[in-house]
Amino acid sequence: VDPKDYMFSGLKDETVGRLPGTVAGQQFLIQDCENCNIYIFDHSATITIDDCTNCIIFLGPVKGSVFFRNCRDCKCTLACQQFRVRDCRKLDVFLCCATQPIIESSSNIKFGCFQWYYPELAFQFKDAGLSIFNNTWSNIHDFTPVSGELNWSLLPEDAVVQDYVPVPTTEELRAVRVSTEANRSIVPISRGHRWKSSDESCLVILFAGDYTIANARKLIDK
Repeated sequence: VDPKDYMFSGLKDETVGRLPGTVAGQQFLIQDCENCNIYIFDHSATITIDDCTNCIIFLGPVKGSVFFRNCRDCKCTLACQQFRVRDCRKLDVFLCCATQPIIESSSNIKFGCFQWYYPELAFQFKDAGLSIFNNTWSNIHDFTPVSGELNWSLLPEDAVVQDYVPVPTTEELRAVRVSTEANRSIVPISRGHRWKSSDESCLVILFAGDYTIANARKLIDK
């Protein structure tokens, strides 16, 4: 394995990406990129994003951690087991995360629920060992809180992912057949820790037998 095949480094004003099947569970590194649109349409082991400014980033399912360090003014959509941000400013993140997202020494970090679809994405979630139903995107832990200030917030509930992380327009990446429509999202859209208009706290439904994921999605969609 050549590490250079799993890295975007030192790019400026470019649209780049990896097609399904081209990362195949390897580690990936994104660093020193500016004004770039970056799309990883595959599952990976871990992804680290360092020193990036004004970038749009989509990351397919990540089996381990996604770690942003020293990034500014970026908009992202991603799915992972662990999510961490350190020394970052002004990130908008549409997230699917299996564990509690963590921010540290960062400010103006905004979170929304993952919304994305392309035909290979469901299989990539499975390959990464992630459940589409286990999403703690809004349960943020701030390691370095500042008295009287909030370093993070939730994006507006009516935020449209296409306005933040648009579908790629290059001929190569358009072949992936992406949709950002909420009703087609692989991950069910959840409200997170927002105010609820009902006193009812939850509904628990148990599925047995085959096609449990398909049946659960069908129930949610209806």
